[in-house]
Amino acid sequence: MSHPATIAAPEKSPQTSSQQEEAKVAAMEMRYVARQPILDKNHRVQGYQLNFQLGPHEPSGGGGVQGSRTVLDDTVIFGIDRFTGGLPAFVPCTAEALKEDWVSVLPPAMTVLEIPASFEPTPQLVDQCRQLKKTGFKLALAGFSWDRMPHPLFDLADYIKANLEQLDLEARQHLLHSIKGRSTVLMAENVEAKEGFRQALGAGFSLFQGYYFCHPELIQNAKIPANRVFHMDILRLLNHETMDLKKISPLVQRDAGMTYRVLRLVNSPLYAMRHEVTSIEAAIMVLGENAFRRVATLAILSELNADHPPEILHMALVRARFCELGARTCDLDPNEQYLLGMLSLLPAMMQCPMEALAPELPLRVEIRQALLGLDNRERSLLGWIECHERDDHSAWNAIAETHGLNQQKLVQYYIDSVVWDAAGRRAKY
Repeated sequence: MSHPATIAAPEKSPQTSSQQEEAKVAAMEMRYVARQPILDKNHRVQGYQLNFQLGPHEPSGGGGVQGSRTVLDDTVIFGIDRFTGGLPAFVPCTAEALKEDWVSVLPPAMTVLEIPASFEPTPQLVDQCRQLKKTGFKLALAGFSWDRMPHPLFDLADYIKANLEQLDLEARQHLLHSIKGRSTVLMAENVEAKEGFRQALGAGFSLFQGYYFCHPELIQNAKIPANRVFHMDILRLLNHETMDLKKISPLVQRDAGMTYRVLRLVNSPLYAMRHEVTSIEAAIMVLGENAFRRVATLAILSELNADHPPEILHMALVRARFCELGARTCDLDPNEQYLLGMLSLLPAMMQCPMEALAPELPLRVEIRQALLGLDNRERSLLGWIECHERDDHSAWNAIAETHGLNQQKLVQYYIDSVVWDAAGRRAKY
């Protein structure tokens, strides 16, 4: 899932060998990481596939010996659990990483090594995989297709990953028969729509990788449900330039969950209150407008997402944090960008098209247009992270070039945002 346009050399004068070497080193230092959730049939996240990459034009895993070393070095530096919140990490492997035993730097109990079914299964590779399993690693045979059977790694694999579109009915039946009575888990790859999820579930798959849960079956011309208009009223008041406490306090008091969140935060060591708070209005004053806006927005979106996969909310948090961090480098308002990222997944949460939601949001015209998909300046950061999630290299490169964004900084902001969300997840659970 990820890569940007590298630092381009100016055309004014030819580079010296020293400059070329510096440019090469700079490009090598641009490391990229992205994650994609792996969910069960109940939409609970069971792990993340982590894609570490060396540069904007390298395949996942960086490609080649140096790329593999860099990838694994990243996991040592950053720590896998910082990206996954303690959930298992599915890490794509190169042949070199397996053969040279570089993967031994990874924590076996937290790591599933993904081995492409297209690798030539030499006796040495098979033996190395067998040894890795003995040390506690789990193995996933990725990109599986029945025409590669018999495959020497099939019996060693804890997970079989396959694209349902590449397995006809006969192949699916053979696959199910082959794992009968075993603990092997079938995982469907590239599941991007609800119909694909239903088909994979019916075909006997129990884990699913893709963003199908973020692409709801929207009802055209849908209206916001009456019980959620109340939340929109709060959002509208939240985003006035000056928040009217007299109007918003009664609305907050009608929401038990939000009232609890506000009072709990005010009572935390962060604010070190020495006096009792006797009203919601007083509590909001203690928090301050910016902090309250964050707490209230998160509370509302958590409630809106109550009946949907919690991963949607985590994606919204990563987007929000990323847009906030990126805003500081491209002259955009951080608070406004945070809201843009957070609200970008409202359609998935509310099962309602953005065309019906955006007019109800109390935002600047440009921000509403950004939510609707207009390629304006305000949407540049959101557009970049959306492309990053899809691993669409050319699209995010184009966005960065069009809006003059610093790719290296954006990659670091993305990593920081994922780590921030994972830390929050660990703290919660």
